[in-house]
Amino acid sequence: MKILVVDDEQIVLNSCKRVLEADGFEVFPVTSAQKALTTLEQEGFSLVLIDVKMPERDGMYLIEEVKKKWPDMPMIVMSGYDIPETIEEAAKIGAPIFIAKPFTPDELLAKVRQVIG
Repeated sequence: MKILVVDDEQIVLNSCKRVLEADGFEVFPVTSAQKALTTLEQEGFSLVLIDVKMPERDGMYLIEEVKKKWPDMPMIVMSGYDIPETIEEAAKIGAPIFIAKPFTPDELLAKVRQVIG
């Protein structure tokens, strides 16, 4: 099962990759919304993990674009800013599952399993 992880922080990408691969997932880490869209065009994914705060195009932009092109794509929003407005906005535009950074490996795996079963 392929998971796309989108975050501008390399440490987050590395830790998500390590945790998810140890659980048997194939992980594709990318550092921007634009790279995420390009990768989504080229590969099929079961899930996208998206950071909210990124330079250039933010996570909300990416959620909207993914919803337009891949309406059934499951998404999890990650953020170090556990702000109710942000969580509500993400849910409204198509990403109802939120995980606050920093998160533990168990928290990450629990959210992934919640979304993809």
